[in-house]
Amino acid sequence: MASKAAYKRLTKEYVNMQKEPPPFVWAIPDEKNILTWNYIIRGPPDSPFAGGEYHGVLMFPSEYPFKPPGIKMYTPSGRFQPDKKICFSMSDFHPGSWNPAWSVATILTGLLSFMLSDELTTGSVTSSDSDKRAYAARSHAWNLSQRKFREAFPEFCTPNPRDLPNMGEKERGKPPAPETTNTSPSVSASPAPTGSQVSHRTNAVLLDATASQSGRASSAVQPSQGGDKPKGTGAGWADAWRQIIWEKWRWGLLIALAVIVSRVSSSN
Repeated sequence: MASKAAYKRLTKEYVNMQKEPPPFVWAIPDEKNILTWNYIIRGPPDSPFAGGEYHGVLMFPSEYPFKPPGIKMYTPSGRFQPDKKICFSMSDFHPGSWNPAWSVATILTGLLSFMLSDELTTGSVTSSDSDKRAYAARSHAWNLSQRKFREAFPEFCTPNPRDLPNMGEKERGKPPAPETTNTSPSVSASPAPTGSQVSHRTNAVLLDATASQSGRASSAVQPSQGGDKPKGTGAGWADAWRQIIWEKWRWGLLIALAVIVSRVSSSN
């Protein structure tokens, strides 16, 4: 049974997950036990897991957030052993490195990053990129055959994999668009990027998008400053003179008003 602190914290995290879901992951608590969360990870583009749909579970202790959860992945992925606890820095294999500030979103984002790496640990397996792609292609059909998945995610039991609330379009600096995964010949020839490589690539895309937006803003301002100047020169001088005259009259009116008030006060 969840402690009061665990229940309050996990309830808050569910609300936050609904408002700001992290890229390529989604999770919901079990209706009967808030300490058990089912999650889905979608394979990011430009990785051997592209197009894959991976179902797993987070098992929180009653002492959460002061102790870390156990983590399993059910769907065969070529990266983790199905239905076996996964050892990494945010799991219950490493209580000493656990940070109570970490959340469900943090854990799943870390798990995705760890999944994209090649580090071997308890619960992991070794496979080729082609094997991972084969698992990814079969993952949704495998999930549909599993009662746990159907009960946890009935809305995702569609003929084709359904997009998660956040498929990483914003993080990659582009609007939602039909997936073009594995259309480049270089994808199959190059090794899967690690979590840090994916992060660097995302940051570069965002910087490029920001720079292009700044350029568009500058170009939009320039014509009004240069091209329209001859046409509006007379109006500009008239506005300047009106401003000067108003400033002088304003101060004159204020001084006159002060004199009138002073005389009225002295006569009384």
